[in-house]
Amino acid sequence: MGSDFSRILQCLVNPQDDSSTKENSKDREGKPSCTFEEDPLCEPLLAEHHSKEGYPEFNQNNPQVGNQKRKGSFSFTSVLSQFVNHCIRWIANIFASSGSLLGRLLHLQTSSTTLLNNKKILLSLNPRQEERLRILKQRLDIPFNGSCADHQDALKQLWKLAYPERKLPPLKSELWKEMGWQSADPSTDFRSAGFISLENLIFFAKNYPESFQRLLNKKDGRRSDFEYPFAAAGVNISFMLTQMLGLRSEMPAAEVECRFLDLIDVDEAAFDRLYCVAFQLLDSLWLSKCATYMEFNEVLKSTRAQLEHELTAARASSVGDLPAYQLLNRKLCCL
Repeated sequence: MGSDFSRILQCLVNPQDDSSTKENSKDREGKPSCTFEEDPLCEPLLAEHHSKEGYPEFNQNNPQVGNQKRKGSFSFTSVLSQFVNHCIRWIANIFASSGSLLGRLLHLQTSSTTLLNNKKILLSLNPRQEERLRILKQRLDIPFNGSCADHQDALKQLWKLAYPERKLPPLKSELWKEMGWQSADPSTDFRSAGFISLENLIFFAKNYPESFQRLLNKKDGRRSDFEYPFAAAGVNISFMLTQMLGLRSEMPAAEVECRFLDLIDVDEAAFDRLYCVAFQLLDSLWLSKCATYMEFNEVLKSTRAQLEHELTAARASSVGDLPAYQLLNRKLCCL
C-alpha cells in the first residue's frame, strides 16, 4: 500500500514524469509486463497484433465510435481521483480489520466502486452476475489440450456440425485447412484464446447454423481472392472479445465492461452470443471494405469499435437488443 501511495504522490507532483510506473511495467529481463491490452496468452494469429490504441472508427461521422487514443501520462484530475480512491480503500481496510461497523460499511462501498473517465461508478454485482462471471473466467483459463479426450471430442463435434455429410478426418489431416485452420493440426491455432474459442465455434454452429454455414462457406457477397480463414478468424474473435470486455482484470475499468455485466445477468450465454454477433459483423465489414487477407486485423479492429459503440450507446439489456444482432439469421443476399 505504501508503494502505491508513493507512486501516486509522485504523479501528483509531476504528472508528466511517472518513471516509477514505467519501471514497474518491465520485468527483470527488461520486457514489458502483461497489461489489459497486451494479454499474456498470445497475439492474434492472422496479423501483427495491435493494442486497443489506434482503433479506426467504424463511422467517422459518429464521434462516439472507436476509442480515443490513450496517452502514457495521466491528467492531474485522474491521478487525484486515484489517490483519493486509494485513501478510502486504505482507511476502509484499517477499520474493517478492527471489525467496526464503520469499517464494514466503508469496505462494502469501496469494493463495489470503480473509476471510469474520472467518474465513480457503483458496481454492486448480484449473486447471479458474480457466479456467471466466475464461470466465464474459469473457461478463459482452460488452454486447448490436444491430448485431452474431451477436447478431441469437441473438435470432432465441430467438424460434424460444419460438414454433417462428410466423413470425419483424423485429428491431423490436411482436410482441416478447408475449415480455415492454418495447418493440418488444428490444435496449433488455439494458442491465443484457448479452449473457449472452440466452444464459441460450436455454440455458433448449434445456435445460428444458417449464419455459421454462410460464413464458413463464404456465401455472402463478392469474396476476395485471398479470404480470411474461417476457423482461425474465430479464434481471433474470441481473443478480441476477452480483451474488449476486460475479462482478465479483477474489476471492470471501462464502460463497455460494465455494460457486459448487465448482459450476463439476463443471459448466461451472453459471451458466446456476443461472439456470434461479432463474427457476423466482422464478415459484413469485410465485404463492405472489399478487404483482403492482409487487412484482416484492421477489419477486426473496426469490428471491436462498432461493438463497443453499440454496447455503450444503446444501453442494450440483452445481446439481442444490439443492432448488429439483426445481421444473424438474415436471408442470403448479395452485397
